[in-house]
Amino acid sequence: MKGTKKPIYAVATWVRRQPPKMKAFLAAVSGIAAIVFLRTIVHDHDSLFVAAEAVHSIGISVLIYKLMKEKTCAGLSLKSQELTAIFLAVRLYCSFVMEYDIHTLLDSATLLTTLWVIYMILFNLRSSYMDDKDNFAIYYVLIPCGVLSLVVHPTTQHHIFNRICWAFCVYLEAVSVLPQLRVMQNTKIVEPFTAHYVFALGVARFLSCAHWVLQVLDTQGRLLTALGYGLWPPMVLLSEIVQTFILADFCYYYVKSLVGGQLVLRLPSGVV
Repeated sequence: MKGTKKPIYAVATWVRRQPPKMKAFLAAVSGIAAIVFLRTIVHDHDSLFVAAEAVHSIGISVLIYKLMKEKTCAGLSLKSQELTAIFLAVRLYCSFVMEYDIHTLLDSATLLTTLWVIYMILFNLRSSYMDDKDNFAIYYVLIPCGVLSLVVHPTTQHHIFNRICWAFCVYLEAVSVLPQLRVMQNTKIVEPFTAHYVFALGVARFLSCAHWVLQVLDTQGRLLTALGYGLWPPMVLLSEIVQTFILADFCYYYVKSLVGGQLVLRLPSGVV
């Protein structure tokens, strides 16, 4: 076991010593390699999007287990849960009026569980909620996402209100995890269940991003045309990439901690 860990520690130490630009380059190369790998083993790339939503649901299930078993919500961001509920509710509305499919059912289940988590934090476990650590002002993301959705939204044949809602939920999803990252930045120590939840979000974001990238490659760019014209198609891809890289740094330290056998994740200064 020690022999297996030594090369991993050597690589982790080498990566940690690299300058930020090199780390960003290595992250990009790793992401591309992972997408190429997924392309070879997954034939129906639509299943990646379903998998992303399923992993998100698993992450929420981890939170529910934490709340029920440990009777504490310490380390969780209520504001991230609220933002998640908002974009899921808007996306669910868009699904009902624009395209009712399997994603509608998955979003419904995830929204219900997210609302349950919010209820538990607000009413049952309020005494353990770290209000002083959860100090990210959500209007910093709600207002920019709202304005951006008014300016850049799909150019399909749907009603203008529905198209704006669609854009809003895409943008808000990309940054909904920021309050949770702020809580972890303030505490520096992340207990296991919260770390599992955030890692699940990172995996879900990557699978969703891989879905869009592979769909564009498979259709030779025709998917972008189907989404509309102007700035909207590239903004969809950019949103997917942004939300993936927002969590990339945390996921690196999560895997590093897991390999090292640490139950509690300790984040160095400057992470997230």
